[in-house]
Amino acid sequence: MDARDEHHTLEALGLADAPRDHPLRYPGVRPSGSGLLDGDRLLPLDRLTHPGRTPVVAVGSNASPAQLRHKMAESGVSSPVPMVRARVTGIDVGVSAHISRHGYVSASPVGSPGTVRQLFVIWLDPEQLATMDATEPNYDRVLLPAPQVRVEQENGEALLGCFAYVNHHGVLHDGSGAPRRHRDQRALIAELLAESAALRGLFGGTPEEFCRRARSDAGLCERGTRLFAQENRVTVSGLEHLRVR
Repeated sequence: MDARDEHHTLEALGLADAPRDHPLRYPGVRPSGSGLLDGDRLLPLDRLTHPGRTPVVAVGSNASPAQLRHKMAESGVSSPVPMVRARVTGIDVGVSAHISRHGYVSASPVGSPGTVRQLFVIWLDPEQLATMDATEPNYDRVLLPAPQVRVEQENGEALLGCFAYVNHHGVLHDGSGAPRRHRDQRALIAELLAESAALRGLFGGTPEEFCRRARSDAGLCERGTRLFAQENRVTVSGLEHLRVR
């Protein structure tokens, strides 16, 4: 690696920590702009659109280069992944109604007409797409409907045929029935614990204890996921109708 490459490493860019290793930092640090994830480096992109690849809107940790690198490496996939910053209208970032075995409560898109979010589109080749599908057992990959959802790249070009991963457990509501908006992970877990004595009984009273117990017991995560439904804390994302039956 020459001196120029050193400036593009995830470590040098402050992007090296993956949420899977630091759950209270979920969804992880995102790049400041578009780039090409190539192993341990984030390089400049020479174009925004990538024919032959599938564009997927990342609403959670899939926009973290370190998390994405881990997922691909575990499956032996080494090809670069273009990551393009985009302006997305029509969806918001909700809270998945499941507890991840990595120790966090992840994000999931919810239908939200008129809402605008700055998100990333990752462009996946067939091997990368198969790998990503396999790493998302709690999600269904759905085709986002246009024009209800508009995905606009940095150059103003609107993309058609974009996908996103929608949690098939539903999303958590905010107490009024509306989808809860995903926020700082530590604050989110603290709120969830404060609202449920049963959840505290399973996972302890602090975000740190929650993460520690969840990471050591996949069965416990499943019990916590069922508890969300049993306590009527789950609502629909508004995107369920897009699932392929």
